[in-house]
Amino acid sequence: MASDTQGNRPLSEEELQELVASSDAGARDPAGNVGLFLAIVAVIWSVFQVILASPLSNYILPGSVVNNSRQIHLAFAMFLAFSAYPALKSSPRNYIPIQDWIMGLAGSFLALYGYFFYNKIVDAGGLADDTDKWFALVGLLLLFEAARRALGPAMAIIATIFLAYVFFGSSEWVPEVIRWKGASLQKAMSHMWITSEGVFGIALGVSTKFVFLFVLFGALLDKAGAGNYFIKMAFGALGHLRGGPAKAAVVGSAATGLISGSSIANVVTTGTFTIPLMKRVGFSSEKAGAVEVASSVNGQIMPPVMGAAAFLMVEYVGISYVEVITHAFLPAAISYIALVYIVHLEAVKRNMPTLGNRVVSMGRTIGGMAIFFVGFAALCYGVQYPIKAIIAVIPGASGLVLSALVVLVYLLLLKLAAGVKDLVPDDPNAKEVELPVIAEIYKAGLYYLLPIIVLVYFLMIEQKSPGLSAFWATTLLFAILLTQKPLKSIFRGENRTANAFMDGVVDLWQGLIDGARNMIGIALATATAGVIVGTVTLTGVGQVMADLVEFLSGGNLIAMLALVGLLSLILGMGLPTTANYIVVSSLMAGVVVELGAQDGLIVPLIAVHLFVFYFGIMADVTPPVGLASFAAAAVSGGDAIKTGFTAFFYSLRTVALPFVFIFNTDLLLIDVTWMQGILVAISATIAILIFTAGTMGWFLTKNRIYESIALILIAFALFRPDFFMDRISPPYQLIEPAGLVDAVGSAPAGSEMRMTVEGPDFDTGEMKETTLQLTIGAEEGGQARVDALGLMLLPEDGIVKLDEPLFGTPVADDLDEFDFYADDPVRVMTVLAPQSQPAKELVFIPALLLLGLIAFLQRGRAARQTEVIA
Repeated sequence: MASDTQGNRPLSEEELQELVASSDAGARDPAGNVGLFLAIVAVIWSVFQVILASPLSNYILPGSVVNNSRQIHLAFAMFLAFSAYPALKSSPRNYIPIQDWIMGLAGSFLALYGYFFYNKIVDAGGLADDTDKWFALVGLLLLFEAARRALGPAMAIIATIFLAYVFFGSSEWVPEVIRWKGASLQKAMSHMWITSEGVFGIALGVSTKFVFLFVLFGALLDKAGAGNYFIKMAFGALGHLRGGPAKAAVVGSAATGLISGSSIANVVTTGTFTIPLMKRVGFSSEKAGAVEVASSVNGQIMPPVMGAAAFLMVEYVGISYVEVITHAFLPAAISYIALVYIVHLEAVKRNMPTLGNRVVSMGRTIGGMAIFFVGFAALCYGVQYPIKAIIAVIPGASGLVLSALVVLVYLLLLKLAAGVKDLVPDDPNAKEVELPVIAEIYKAGLYYLLPIIVLVYFLMIEQKSPGLSAFWATTLLFAILLTQKPLKSIFRGENRTANAFMDGVVDLWQGLIDGARNMIGIALATATAGVIVGTVTLTGVGQVMADLVEFLSGGNLIAMLALVGLLSLILGMGLPTTANYIVVSSLMAGVVVELGAQDGLIVPLIAVHLFVFYFGIMADVTPPVGLASFAAAAVSGGDAIKTGFTAFFYSLRTVALPFVFIFNTDLLLIDVTWMQGILVAISATIAILIFTAGTMGWFLTKNRIYESIALILIAFALFRPDFFMDRISPPYQLIEPAGLVDAVGSAPAGSEMRMTVEGPDFDTGEMKETTLQLTIGAEEGGQARVDALGLMLLPEDGIVKLDEPLFGTPVADDLDEFDFYADDPVRVMTVLAPQSQPAKELVFIPALLLLGLIAFLQRGRAARQTEVIA
């Protein structure tokens, strides 16, 4: 592939599909009976996962199967990995060598070892015996080999290093700061393979319960034709604008990201059409590829269907998926808005021509798209009211009635679609490019929105689990795939209903295969990352890493965040997004929260995990190993490394946003009212556009250096108005520790105070500081409120000491790292009580005035330049 891209020869459609297959689904595709057998295995895996996610799983499947579903999930992945992914570039593609059959079957057996010998393991207390440890070791080695084939060598190498550390942690060649006593083979294998602390841990559980169904949902929706429909709609809406193909690529990739969990598949699916058209209007090969990469990769951060790592957050942070996507929505939305603006500025800077001969105003286009997205959101939200009314009127039969209504709506929308021609992919290299007309094509795929509405309804309104929500949406897709073609044939009066039904069966069969094969890499990534997580829990290296990073950052939170981001980017050169997120969050998430508390900043755990997630998705962009950049270069014929660097530059907003929302959690819509949320959304959108104008060097005309600097400062003021307001008027009043009880007693109920505590660390004995956030209760009197918080105050010799809080009280978890029985006491250092402060939004006024001044200067300069040209 590299030679093709370096030689500036775009790959053919067949070569591109082979590229996607080799990275996502396996490059081997044997024909004949063997090929049919592999297809049947893949379909069985998909059907098993659908049944497992269904409400009837406990009735259909034996309890032992449900309880060991992680083992079965990995067994399928291991077998298909050795079947679908060749060992080497020189290995055969059209048949499976005997050694791969042996490794595939052995890997499956060893993955199911805990299922087959469940009673024996339980009787042994969950510990491996002398036999188990050797089976477990071989299982780990086969897992690493499967991961090497499916994910590249980096994942297997990093997991091997961590496993070696488990065994040889006491060796002299291990740096003293991370040295530990080491573990025996028996103990290590118990931890990694027999218990749920290692390979079969939370990450593989999330892959089993949630991720598979969403990947299958995307594969089926794409097979139904939704991907082509979304791209056509995006081009119909935006293709006629200046730089239209690039803007359509951004919106089309956002929509395709909804149904594709793979950045590479997204790049190739949308890029084969968008990249040639971008080049036609004046984008270089590298810039056209970079736009596609930046927009495709960001598909993983766009709710409601985010990347696999988002489902891991549910388990790691301990909040619902609804909360995850609520917090993730605003940064993702403004990130896409900024990318549209980036390509607009690129088009304006180069005075690019438009495609086609249609003239539609920018305002009408933006208004139309806003109406569509707002209308779709309102529909998803508003559908609950008729549903609630039906349930209230006929509670016993409401399920049947609602199902009948969904079928009726589907039939009506399908009849509407049958009235227009089926959409076929356009040829981007045609001499004359005819842009689709929205009014003519929108009817052709409205019914594709039904499964998405069902998914959003169950996720957001009913707040069912992600797995169950995806199950109902996938079930509807089964019906759509089987019936859309025969029903269209009937509505059109054609005499090919039986053939159309068979076409639908083939589509469903292929969709089930694609879903399973696309899951191989994710299942292996989560399983292999479990070894890394298991090493952290077994050895305690996480705490050592925390101390090391704290030392390197000098205790500075921004420096530490930069180190975490850099670690994500370095690991991202070889690890897929999901594995990258698991490794970095396991090692660093708690450290950032702890160091933030020491700096007096209360950082919500979800903010840290999203920070790691954002840097993790850069894995597919970052040169020299950004796979999405290589895929885009293969489509465009450009240089892969240049494409990667350009895509990284376009993705600067994705790098900057995590730093912003760590310090301003309003962006994540944490503890904000509706009005505050709307104001934050508006100010953040303006801020990201101004930041983009500053970094792109163009606002109304070409920026001067001081204008770019001023624009970035304005963006900072709009993102972080509290930074300036806190320096003008501090938000907290300093109170002496001795006055803590009185201050708590006079504070309004529900308000928050901050208290800095110093004392010896329970593990190291060294003095450490942390900041607690105290939510004041409604009890009568200061002492009662202090007792309710769990604070055991011991005023003595002018200082306020703390005794160990009672278990289960609000502050117990925050103080559990202190040693209350050491020689040095744990003591209250400072108390900060909130005081009245002017609204931080007042900072917007001078910022916007400065923006107006820059606009005034640039407008005059642009007018003079126009006169000179004229």
